[in-house]
Amino acid sequence: MTEENDRSGSAVADTESAAKPPAQDGAQARVAPRRYLRSKHRGVFFVAGALFVLIGGLILWRYLGGYESTDDAQVDVHLYPISARISGYVVKVNVNDNQYVDQGTVLAEIDPKDYQVAVDKARADLANAEATAQALDISVPITTVDTSSQLSSSASDVDNARAGIVAAEKQLAAAQAQVEQAEANDVKAQDDLLRYQRLVEKQNVSAQIYDQALAAAKASAASVVAARDNESAASQTVQQARDRLSRAEAAHRAAQTGPQQVASTRARALSAAADVQQKRAALEQAELNLQYTKIVASVGGEVNKNVVVGMNVQPGQQLMSLVPLDEVWITGNFKETQLKRMRPGQRVAIEVDSNGRTYKGHVDSIAGATGPLFSVLPPENATGNYVKVVQRIPVKIVLDPGENRDHQLRPGMSVEPKVYLR
Repeated sequence: MTEENDRSGSAVADTESAAKPPAQDGAQARVAPRRYLRSKHRGVFFVAGALFVLIGGLILWRYLGGYESTDDAQVDVHLYPISARISGYVVKVNVNDNQYVDQGTVLAEIDPKDYQVAVDKARADLANAEATAQALDISVPITTVDTSSQLSSSASDVDNARAGIVAAEKQLAAAQAQVEQAEANDVKAQDDLLRYQRLVEKQNVSAQIYDQALAAAKASAASVVAARDNESAASQTVQQARDRLSRAEAAHRAAQTGPQQVASTRARALSAAADVQQKRAALEQAELNLQYTKIVASVGGEVNKNVVVGMNVQPGQQLMSLVPLDEVWITGNFKETQLKRMRPGQRVAIEVDSNGRTYKGHVDSIAGATGPLFSVLPPENATGNYVKVVQRIPVKIVLDPGENRDHQLRPGMSVEPKVYLR
């Protein structure tokens, strides 16, 4: 049944086609080129679309392969701690939290009274030391001249004392000779007196001669006494001359120590000069301590303070921190697989979440190790169940000049740096 129906249908169709007029055949002839053109345009569009997709994909591939980006990045800065260099009582705090200050601004003040007293005392000690040093400087040439004159004078005194001894010894020798002569004369006079006394008793001579002999004996005895007194005086003169010689020699020996005395005086003068330097250094230190009573900002930045009026602070105690917003940079933690073509100096675009802006910068440097190695407890991978994990290495990105002029970038903010590798 089915085959018969198919045959009858095909026969009918042939009959209809044979029965069609010639006009319908011309219309079909005109439609055929249109279909051909339409199919041809369709092929051109398909090829063009394929080329467009291919070129676009190539451009997109080149674009995506021309940079590396990460969302593990933040704004960093070195926080400047402001600490006290001396101890004291805080009498004034001139700034508030989050206030921007310029470099050199006085942030806080410590009571300066004790340090002013120390400066005055150090200045007085310096003046005293300078006066002492000046006096010793003057005494050095005076001591030099005095010792020279004393040496020559003592030498002359020694010579004079020796000459005096020689003269005194000569006088002593003369006095001793006189004593011997007077004693000899006295012996003769006493013998004559005895002889004349016997003769007078026998009346062989007159009493007058005896009286003359008696007077002569008395005179000779007196001469002996006088000669002995002269001898004693001469002996004392010799002793006095010897004493003068001893004193002169002692003075000469003392004068011979003149160079040592000059050296000692010069050493005292040098010590006084060193004491002046020490006192001057103490004065400078006291003046520095007085300056340290005013705590100033080492850089410009925003203040985060921990100090209030009334605190007693100690040297090294941190009073506040300064955040230098002009010195911020970006730290991007890139995967180690992203660093193959990354080099210092490459251009970077930094997208910031807080304000939607894109900042310009460049790669400054790449860290020498991964971040965990700088931690207190670096990881230890020497285990039996080690699993390889892609590590991240910090990359320092520096902003171009003037990019953060409005200080909207704050340390700790999350950013997305895009490093262009070409």
